[in-house]
Amino acid sequence: MRFAITELLVAVTLCTFAVGVQAADPNKAQRNADYKATVAQADADYKTAKEACKARQGNDQDVCVKEAKAAHVRATADAKAKRKTGAAMADAREDKNDAYYKVAKEKCDAMSGDPKDACIRDAKMKYHQ
Repeated sequence: MRFAITELLVAVTLCTFAVGVQAADPNKAQRNADYKATVAQADADYKTAKEACKARQGNDQDVCVKEAKAAHVRATADAKAKRKTGAAMADAREDKNDAYYKVAKEKCDAMSGDPKDACIRDAKMKYHQ
């Protein structure tokens, strides 16, 4: 069986590309395992923090739950950003800002009138909402 030089070059190029794609990210499995472990830990921490909030009452309890949720979102967003890069890091930053904004807004609910409006306005500016 005779192969033309171009056919041979194409075959070599395709093989090289296939090996290169597989070798491009040898740590992907480890990063995925780390991600899953980090998310599992964040879930456990969130559940524990949420249980601790049950001892509180009223707005204090609401703030506690929002803080626990913000910590969970932050941990999972950081894990996602470590697993990926570029756009994932921007998404993580946005998720964290959203979570922190919700905490700040919940804290503002304890106020009323102009101080509450100022508090919400400050939170919107600080967390880019």
